[in-house]
Amino acid sequence: MPVFDSGEIRIELDDKGYLANPGQWTREVAAALAAAESIPELTGDHWKAIDFLRAYQDEHGVAPMIRVLCRETGFSLKRIYELFPKGPTKGACRIAGLPRPDSCV
Repeated sequence: MPVFDSGEIRIELDDKGYLANPGQWTREVAAALAAAESIPELTGDHWKAIDFLRAYQDEHGVAPMIRVLCRETGFSLKRIYELFPKGPTKGACRIAGLPRPDSCV
């Protein structure tokens, strides 16, 4: 398995780049993953989306569809892509430590 290594953070990733063990996620891991994706700082808006994604995943066992993410955070799809340039799945879900969604978020 590939390993993500950033300073003191060393975690295994699956073959698609998502955490192999989502239980290893921390806010520090999220910040390191974001920095690796050219997001130098996670702002309040980033955390609003990340916290929603994590809570939804915990409650429902799956990542929310993009329209639910937009509706519940109040962010437009354009804003989601501004926050996470790789998009809601490859960007937001990865940084939030969610498993790779089976369908489009």
